[in-house]
Amino acid sequence: MPQAHVAKAQPKAVPVSKRVERTFNLPNSLTFLRILLVPVYIGLFSTPTVMRSILAASVFGLAALTDLLDGYIARQRAQVTKVGRLIDPLADKFLVISGLVLLVQFQRVAAWLAIALIVRDLAVTGMRAVAASRGLIIAAGTLGKYKVVLQIIAIILLTLEGAISVSVLNVHLVGTVVLYVALIFSLVSAGQYILEAWNEFSKKGWNP
Repeated sequence: MPQAHVAKAQPKAVPVSKRVERTFNLPNSLTFLRILLVPVYIGLFSTPTVMRSILAASVFGLAALTDLLDGYIARQRAQVTKVGRLIDPLADKFLVISGLVLLVQFQRVAAWLAIALIVRDLAVTGMRAVAASRGLIIAAGTLGKYKVVLQIIAIILLTLEGAISVSVLNVHLVGTVVLYVALIFSLVSAGQYILEAWNEFSKKGWNP
């Protein structure tokens, strides 16, 4: 007697419109907005007059604000996506690296300090890409988030150098000190991230 053939239920395909809606939800849209604000900041700060420096610092601050909002909204609305978890830290790096490079150009940040911060971010981004290629998403740790906040504060202060009188606030001194603290947080958080990624690779029997 021939056996009855039982058809296996096929997973329902997600419509393209639904996938686009999930990708471009409000938190992710704020992240993409942050990326779009980077060239605006660069354009304003490329000629750092008093007014343009103030505007550039304002744009940088607005871009940084989207970083706080997108994560909060994503958690509140349960709209955390893989795209968001990957693009969000990249958007932060685009913003911070742009600021550091311009500040080095105008001799407001030592080149070695900017290089150390940028190389650290590139190393962690590379490790994150390797992990993501194997389906492993490792979120940024607490120290890494503090590091980003400190970098943003330092870059805003140093962007305003020349626009704020030294008698009111020595923004160069304060910004530089904050950036050194950010470097310490940066190196420690990088070590934590690499260790966590290595442990996850070991658990799954992967060779990094």
